Amino acid sequence: MSVLLRVVLDQLITQTDPDLATASRELTHALVQAAPSGCEVGALVPSGAHELDLPGVAEVRRLGMGRRELAAAWQLGVTAGTGGGLIHSPTLLAPLGRHDRVNDHDQTVVTLWDLLPWEQPEELPRPAQMWFKAMLKRARKHADAVVVPTHAMAQRLAEIVDVDGRVRVIAGAAPAGFAVPVDAVGRRRTLSVPEGIIVLVGDAAPSAALQTGFRAIAGSGADLPIVVVDAREGQEPAIVEYAEAAGIPARRVHVRVDPDPGDRAAILDVAAIVVAPSRRRAFPWRIVEAMALGVPVVAAASPDHREVVLDGGRVVGDENDDGEDAAALSAAITDALSSTAALERLAVLSGDRGRAFSWREAADRVWQLHADL
Repeated sequence: MSVLLRVVLDQLITQTDPDLATASRELTHALVQAAPSGCEVGALVPSGAHELDLPGVAEVRRLGMGRRELAAAWQLGVTAGTGGGLIHSPTLLAPLGRHDRVNDHDQTVVTLWDLLPWEQPEELPRPAQMWFKAMLKRARKHADAVVVPTHAMAQRLAEIVDVDGRVRVIAGAAPAGFAVPVDAVGRRRTLSVPEGIIVLVGDAAPSAALQTGFRAIAGSGADLPIVVVDAREGQEPAIVEYAEAAGIPARRVHVRVDPDPGDRAAILDVAAIVVAPSRRRAFPWRIVEAMALGVPVVAAASPDHREVVLDGGRVVGDENDDGEDAAALSAAITDALSSTAALERLAVLSGDRGRAFSWREAADRVWQLHADL
């Protein structure tokens, strides 16, 4: 009799966050590839007309509710219809209720990729904050393990809620096969992205971190075009205002809304450097993508940046003093762009570190986690 690990794939039916959708898809593909002998992968999905392309998935169970209704029901602990067994959620959305891991071999594992509801609640609507906090409460009571992507986040989570040593660290990665596409030139032409750019990444919303990034670039004296890749619809005017306030003319600023992985790879292909000024308590997806392509990285000091970037780039500033970030980043950008040799050295370090992240390794660790449980 085979063991079935069912993955909650709500993001593939109703996407609420592009990175969560990518993580869900990539992890599921890797779990299929890494499945031990006698084990299979299934899927739990909300109702919806969306067809799923999930090669190798043995079973897809469609639940009787859409994602919004499912999120509300599971927040209240209504989990009927999901069945037991091994359940793994690449997000915090999971059927968290009382179960018997010892006798019935039921397991439920959830994942937190960021701590924004607790660290930067202003970035989320009030209902979203309440939902996340309610689900973490349920996870504290009923999850067999909570997965986070960094040890730094695990430490901070332990300060927020007591999960009795059930936190496990499993990092994410760039999308499998993330590489410069063959049509990169055409993609950049369509996106109106010039060559020889600085890519500014970090918060999805206009924020103090973006202001810091623009001030740092202005202070470095670099006169390169700047491409912001983490913007959402309608945020361009505010982002351009931040740039102008830092003394950077609007003509140098290119804001691109939710570019897909191929477009991001095409943009990174012509980046001299990636600047990450945010200290958000979140997995830095764009930094990992930059390192996957060997693009030099300069990041503001934060526990997550120090752990993820490690020796793959420059992590600068004082974690306890936001006021130093712009100056420290500015000096690091100036140093990186001072010579071809400096950029080439950073590129080599970035590429070496980028090879440390893979979805296959993440899948192996997920299978081992469930085996340990």
